[in-house]
Amino acid sequence: MAHIRGQIGRLLQHRVSRNASWIFAGQGANFLLQAGYFVLLARLLGVREYGVFAGAFAVVNLVTPYSALGAGMLFMRYVTADRSRAAVYWGNSLAVTVSATLLIAAALFFGGPALTKTHDHLIFVVLVVANCLFSQIANLGSLVFQTFEKMRWTAILSLISSLARLLILIVMQVTLHHATALQWSVGVLIASGCAAGLSMIWVKSEIGSAAIERKLIFQRIREGFGFSFAGTTQAAYNDVDKVMLSHYGLNRENGFYTLAYRVIDFATTPIVGLDSAVLPRFFRLSHEGMGKVVRLALRSAGISVLMGLGIALGVLLIAPVIPHMVGRDFSGVLVALRWLCWIPVLRGIHRMTGGALTGSGNQNYRTAAQVIVAIANFLLNLWWIPAYGWIGAAWSSVASDGLLAVLNSLMLLWVWRRSSLPGSRVLAEERAY
Repeated sequence: MAHIRGQIGRLLQHRVSRNASWIFAGQGANFLLQAGYFVLLARLLGVREYGVFAGAFAVVNLVTPYSALGAGMLFMRYVTADRSRAAVYWGNSLAVTVSATLLIAAALFFGGPALTKTHDHLIFVVLVVANCLFSQIANLGSLVFQTFEKMRWTAILSLISSLARLLILIVMQVTLHHATALQWSVGVLIASGCAAGLSMIWVKSEIGSAAIERKLIFQRIREGFGFSFAGTTQAAYNDVDKVMLSHYGLNRENGFYTLAYRVIDFATTPIVGLDSAVLPRFFRLSHEGMGKVVRLALRSAGISVLMGLGIALGVLLIAPVIPHMVGRDFSGVLVALRWLCWIPVLRGIHRMTGGALTGSGNQNYRTAAQVIVAIANFLLNLWWIPAYGWIGAAWSSVASDGLLAVLNSLMLLWVWRRSSLPGSRVLAEERAY
């Protein structure tokens, strides 16, 4: 018994464990806020307007990674090695995000309605500013503190963003009772702006005033584009089904299917917390050898699988309660969750193995896997949604996460094996460190 207590004590004192605990605590509180948020949002919009919002939001989410051009991952990679460059990478991140947001807003003002058959152009501009600018700034701020392994502030920033949306939602519920997708998009814009403002203030207190180095922007833009492309492929297999459901006029089905998918997203927060906690460690261990990276990835993946099984069971237990909370129009969420509840198990595997690829400087292999999965997801949705409706989208989602788990695992093992070969380039780079 004393031995077990000693093991637990050492685990709690470990830095990764402490960081993960902060993320778990923040994500747990975040989960409670977002649970209330989605109940109120579903009641405020109704299933059809919820579906319209989901389709427009999904289109914006597909291009959101390009608004920062991988600035967050660039900050983590290079500031981990040299903290004196933090202000420059932060300033460059802000400059790139503002410039790219203007271009994306102009493009989606014309292209968004054509993709979703939504006739309101303004909703896309509002959501682009909210997601591509304000939410990205808040996310970049979280990554700054994650890089410095100050997970308490990362958790707090995430919590503030959810709290702001919930407060705006409560005000709209009291004053409007029922809102359109555009009205709620304006609410998202206000909440995201508040979170971005606080993020900038706290980051400034941590690293000082932002600085801009234009030459460095162009020097890193190709690498940053690679990170953005990876983010887009991830968003593609997560959100292209919502876009296609709207495109085929299935807004009502898109409403309850998207709600079910969001339940899965929020239920997966413990796995996201573990991933966030170990990612900086992957970057550090990459300088000590690929073997250590793989061992950490395998341990993390094993833990995430156990978490995923528990999450799946929990989702199946609470699923019958959800339609009573959000309204009878969302009764289809019960069946959708029975298909989607296994995604956390698969997501845990591909996030941990994918994080190991990113942290070890092999993002290109992770991106390749995501491209394959994004293409497969699009083709499956193109085949299954017209034939089977939203159930086809659910099948495609589960198949895509499973395929990505397999591909990321195989690529990580292949990189590890290649690094151990005598005279290999990877081995030489590890020895150089």
